[in-house]
Amino acid sequence: MNVVIHPVHFDASSQLMEFINKKLAKLETFFDRIVEAEVFLKLGPSQSIKDKTVEIKVHVPGKTLFVAKTAKSFEESCDLAVRTVAGQLKKQKEKLKSA
Repeated sequence: MNVVIHPVHFDASSQLMEFINKKLAKLETFFDRIVEAEVFLKLGPSQSIKDKTVEIKVHVPGKTLFVAKTAKSFEESCDLAVRTVAGQLKKQKEKLKSA
């Protein structure tokens, strides 16, 4: 799976990039046909300390799954988003099995 990380209007640390890559690598255990994952890291209005949003687009054959989560840290937002996307991937896999 190809992972592309886009920090919007700031430079993300290499630690954060590694953390996101590790989390997204775990998604392949739920669905092995993931083509690409795009991650957008956004700060809240006026570079707010408490609003950090992670948006994840996961491209699978025939569909694009999307999740956006906001929390106090990028790591927490990423955890929430990955959990949600994992659920979507499980549903997608079930749909393909039943079709």
